[in-house]
Amino acid sequence: MNDLDRQQAGDMDQRDQTSNILRRASALWCQNRVTYGLVDETIEAKPGSVLLEALASAVSRGTERLVLHGNVPPTEYDRMRCPHQAGEFPFPVKYGYALVGRVAEGPGALKGRTVFALHPHQALAALSPDDVVPVPDGIPPARATLAANLETALNVVWDSGAGPCDNVLVVGAGVVGLLIARLISKMPGANVTVCEPDEGKQDTAVALGARFAHPADVPVGVDIAINASGTAVGLATAIEAAGLEARVVEASWHGTNQATVPLGGAFHSQRLSIVSSQVGRLPPGRAPRWTHRRRLEAAIGLLDDPALDGLITHEVPF
Repeated sequence: MNDLDRQQAGDMDQRDQTSNILRRASALWCQNRVTYGLVDETIEAKPGSVLLEALASAVSRGTERLVLHGNVPPTEYDRMRCPHQAGEFPFPVKYGYALVGRVAEGPGALKGRTVFALHPHQALAALSPDDVVPVPDGIPPARATLAANLETALNVVWDSGAGPCDNVLVVGAGVVGLLIARLISKMPGANVTVCEPDEGKQDTAVALGARFAHPADVPVGVDIAINASGTAVGLATAIEAAGLEARVVEASWHGTNQATVPLGGAFHSQRLSIVSSQVGRLPPGRAPRWTHRRRLEAAIGLLDDPALDGLITHEVPF
């Protein structure tokens, strides 16, 4: 290479560092009620940003179903916005928060790394380096998409106050409910039962270290009862199973659906407490020390668990 060639190459490198890069990518939008559509978008990668090539993106079934059905209450439009959301509720809206990809362009420490981002379903994304969290080697991309759900599960466990040797009931064998059960099952001496009407989920629950019970056969007198079913019936089951002065945790988000809370029966005589758990805020006891970033990094570290692969049930080409 002669001096002129070196100068021209240097000029190109400099332009690459100061010019925005435009790319095209497909993104998944909720276009109207129960209708998804792929939209071809222009992606602008600014200097210093991370260009992320998606490897896998997971659907958070409970929340995204409410979004797809237009069941986000108007009062929650601002609070329910996900990072990098486009569009406005109810429709059209680009929504999702479980994207795993490879850094194609970006800072040297990140380039080529597999990372997780709270970002809607999209083939290519341009993000700030602060928006991505590296995924440890050995954790496959599909399992890494569980990071957001595991972060939610970790928050629920904190809000529940569950500890070693507690008897815990988790109502609902969706992904979040099973992740909650997995975390609690690893506590020394803890006994966790998953209540679920779909007996086809029994093997998965057992593989994750939990007992399985049909709603008609749930244990009673438990120390903690957690509703992750997304239903009012599930909340009633949790209340009925709770022991004296036990804590009931409502981990479901019902959107515009109304949930009837059975406050008759033994609710008052048992002196039960019902608390909500929502991943948008850290529990008060941890908020002074923990950040959302620290919690997400902790959740990603907890994904070093091959048993969680059983939670990946369907794979759809994007």
